[in-house]
Amino acid sequence: MKKIAIAGITGFVGTNLTQYINQHTDWQVYGLVRNTKTNKLDNLRVAGVLPSNDYDLLLDLQPDVIVQLAGRAHDLKNTSTKQDYFEVNYNYTVQLFEQFKKLPAGKFIFMSTVKAAADKVETLLTEEVEPAPATVYGKSKLAAEKHLLNTSLPASHQLYVMRPCMIHGPGNKGNLNLLYQFVKKGLPYPLAAFDNRRSFIHVDNICFALQNIIEKNITPGIYNLADSEDLSTNELIDLIGVAINKKVKKWSISPNIMSSIARVGDIIPLPLNSERLQKLTENYQVNNQKIIAAIGSEFPLSSREGIIKTIKTFDK
Repeated sequence: MKKIAIAGITGFVGTNLTQYINQHTDWQVYGLVRNTKTNKLDNLRVAGVLPSNDYDLLLDLQPDVIVQLAGRAHDLKNTSTKQDYFEVNYNYTVQLFEQFKKLPAGKFIFMSTVKAAADKVETLLTEEVEPAPATVYGKSKLAAEKHLLNTSLPASHQLYVMRPCMIHGPGNKGNLNLLYQFVKKGLPYPLAAFDNRRSFIHVDNICFALQNIIEKNITPGIYNLADSEDLSTNELIDLIGVAINKKVKKWSISPNIMSSIARVGDIIPLPLNSERLQKLTENYQVNNQKIIAAIGSEFPLSSREGIIKTIKTFDK
């Protein structure tokens, strides 16, 4: 029976991954618990998810796979410092990786982000792009990537760096919730004049990809994670209407006017500010063909199916 140790097991992806593994495999799942005050591994304990009691330290457990999901996400309120990001996204990842190197064998899966490669995408983001993150969030993730990828490992150890785009699913609403509220309340969506396309991925597809990496002999390296079809924000609005059986209203207001309103939202609390406007209307298309080819099949959920599945969980 495989033993999977997950750092960040209580987070959005960690919770869904644990449920997915328990439903689809007979693997034994463990959660890695760090000391949040010291952010060090000297107090690291391995807590079994089933049952939930304490075990010996990580090296005694000797898991077949370590999945590093723990991290500080991009802070829309800008309250996190550079040190906050690097302590978790870089330092904790590196310390965990050092423990992994001491194991006799295994796979290490690091959940990075497309933002480690680029904050803006002109055409189509591939794994071959020269990384140029603009935010501290992206820079901290890239720093961890570089350390891991530049470390020599024996053939018995395999490293996978996953770069997901915007992840959605049960328990994570994000900007989808803002769009959902417009449709649910019958409010006109005011950004219909913006023409954009961007990539998303449902958390079930993330879990499917991780399961395949764990089970199959897949070449180590960097992999983008995105659904195979890109969607515009206008299409998202339409899909939300389908999911909740509600008529959609759209307004095509001048992008210049909406940008001015968003700048006001940077100063006083409004549903729309400049960063949220960018996320809702920017082009950010991610190529997923490398991971699809490695797995040997498409993801179980299409982009549209995934969005509808997520929206239907919002009021539950």
